[in-house]
Amino acid sequence: MGIVNDNVTAGEDFKLVGFSKFVRTNPKSDRFSVKRFHHVEFWCGDATNTSRRFSWGLGMPLVAKSDLSTGNFSHASYLLRSGDLQFLFTAPYSPSIATDSTSSASIPTFDRSTFLSFSASHGLAVRAVAVEVDDAEVAFANSVAHGATPSSPPLTLGDGAVISEVRLYGDVVLRYVSYKTQDPNPNPSLCFLPGFEPVVAESEPLDFGIRRLDHAVGNVPELVPAVSYVKAFTGFHEFAEFTAEDVGTSESGLNSMVLANNEETVLFPMNEPVFGTKRKSQIQTYLEHNEGAGVQHLALSSDDIFRTLREMRRRSGLGGFEFMPSPPPTYYKNLKNRAGDVLTEAQIKECEELGILVDRDDQGTLLQIFTKPLGDRPTIFIEIIQRVGCMMKDDKGKLYQKGGCGGFGKGNFSELFKSIEEYEKTLEAKVVA
Repeated sequence: MGIVNDNVTAGEDFKLVGFSKFVRTNPKSDRFSVKRFHHVEFWCGDATNTSRRFSWGLGMPLVAKSDLSTGNFSHASYLLRSGDLQFLFTAPYSPSIATDSTSSASIPTFDRSTFLSFSASHGLAVRAVAVEVDDAEVAFANSVAHGATPSSPPLTLGDGAVISEVRLYGDVVLRYVSYKTQDPNPNPSLCFLPGFEPVVAESEPLDFGIRRLDHAVGNVPELVPAVSYVKAFTGFHEFAEFTAEDVGTSESGLNSMVLANNEETVLFPMNEPVFGTKRKSQIQTYLEHNEGAGVQHLALSSDDIFRTLREMRRRSGLGGFEFMPSPPPTYYKNLKNRAGDVLTEAQIKECEELGILVDRDDQGTLLQIFTKPLGDRPTIFIEIIQRVGCMMKDDKGKLYQKGGCGGFGKGNFSELFKSIEEYEKTLEAKVVA
């Protein structure tokens, strides 16, 4: 049976109260059992080259594939993995090569006409954020019963794997993945999903220390209806919130709310633009270039952010990812006062050399840095983070870190916004007299 809590009703609205007045509670209100983030699927024009860039830039080796060589005549899909983080890159083949009326797609929810519309509107973008659940059929049924817009009903893929999809925001879907563990002989060779074949690394595999997806952030035109919609069908609870007064600059800002599952391992922040400021909100710029709501950035957790950043920066000008401008030296002069009890002087110096931002809350410390947009459009980007502190023991005595430890960089928002504002200025058309 799924988990149902009728205290959260479809259409329920909330009112932002701001960071200082927000009181975090966990009502354990999930409507179905959610385990963790499973994977993120990007739709792109060329899966081969896009996946290779991400592999090189993030230190994520190619581990599985589904393409012409595996009998997939519908789409090419390549899976990168680092720790528990899985990125899937998908692009279509020509429909003229289909050998019969039965689809050979390993992702059966893939649709070429939907892809073409999606790609034209959004460019390189996230199509699906997937979470592993106990039962994808129950998750789908409970979600739709509580207001979710269905995208794909449950589909059994073989080897006990089931997927289903509902709309998250814009053209992004929330994909449920489950594995029927009651099967007496589960396939031990299943590398991802049925239809995918493992790829053996030809050399020493890449590894920059990235381990999992910490949170997936969405930009939406209006925060209240978007959060109310997701909260109603998932049962996720409000984990944190920020208003323009909390995180804005003198030129622009946003409002933000974070939703979390019971275990607070699946975090969905959502942002909306604010208006009436000197400059257009970065969220509004995103919405215009993305032609609507979508995933703004993915926060990837590292077990050693210094190592990760050294490797990523080495590749910035060599096909990897570039980073937003670093804060001024005064930021790091004040860092010892703010985080000297957590970071050594050598680590603070390395933060400055690598451009890492540091923030903390009453529970832990957050180290973070942001890339520039990943493609031509000033839309999706990546955040690299490391959380320090908040270690707990579960009922079996195993250590784990509380979700959201150290917050979401509230103290760094103004510095981030300033760097985005400066970056956006470089994109503005130059007027020739």
